[in-house]
Amino acid sequence: MQSVAADFPEDVPDEPGLVTETRDGDVVWLTIARPEVMNCLSFPTLRRFRTLLEGLRADLSIRCILITGAGEKAFCAGADLKERKTMPAERVPLFVKNIRRLMDDVARMPQPTVAAVNGFAFGGGTELMIACDLRVAAHHAQFGLTETSLAIIPGAGGTQRLPRLIGKSRAKDLILTARRLRAPEAESMGLVNRVAPEGGLREAALQVAREIAANGPVAVRAAKAAIDGGCERPLREGLEFEAECYERVLPTDDRLEGLAAFAEKRQPVYRGL
Repeated sequence: MQSVAADFPEDVPDEPGLVTETRDGDVVWLTIARPEVMNCLSFPTLRRFRTLLEGLRADLSIRCILITGAGEKAFCAGADLKERKTMPAERVPLFVKNIRRLMDDVARMPQPTVAAVNGFAFGGGTELMIACDLRVAAHHAQFGLTETSLAIIPGAGGTQRLPRLIGKSRAKDLILTARRLRAPEAESMGLVNRVAPEGGLREAALQVAREIAANGPVAVRAAKAAIDGGCERPLREGLEFEAECYERVLPTDDRLEGLAAFAEKRQPVYRGL
């Protein structure tokens, strides 16, 4: 597989401070650390983010990845429009390609991903959170694919992932009107999975990650693959793909540990083997 670095011009630096990685046992927090600009995505931010994901993809000791933004005001406000305004025209397609590839990187991670949405998530911010497997939102969070109000369209997966998540009619409502919505409405339509109590976002998101991490990691990855790879196929093909994913868990030590723990009425200790 081609390295992420090959997707970026040589003059786009890999700056560690733009997206931070913090390990907490067998889960990892990735935090977009640009609160002064609503955690928007610049060229260097995209490079740092994708580089971190590239490293985590191969580390299967990580059982869940949490993605959030620094501060309490914004999760991610999408593309850095100030940067885009001054960007040479010939670089714009490469920038857009890397935003798309960031969302694809997130969606294709073998480990489950949880978006902890701590504030505004507009444009590419909404696309980032819907590329994650699960979404936990602060009560004050707001969402919206607002691109049509800027005379463009969602270009990082929004027109494709949103209808698959909430249905075509609801997705058209949000995209064509560029309407913004708050967390309770987003939860009611399935855009977010859970709304955290005030001041409790980090704990609520971490609880979800811990619940995932407590399960057999090979089985969790296989279940994610079965859902993602099978749901868009005809049912017969999806069931066949599910069977292929099931075969991944059959030879594992974890499967035997799960059976033994059940019989012995104790908590299983899974090792990912």
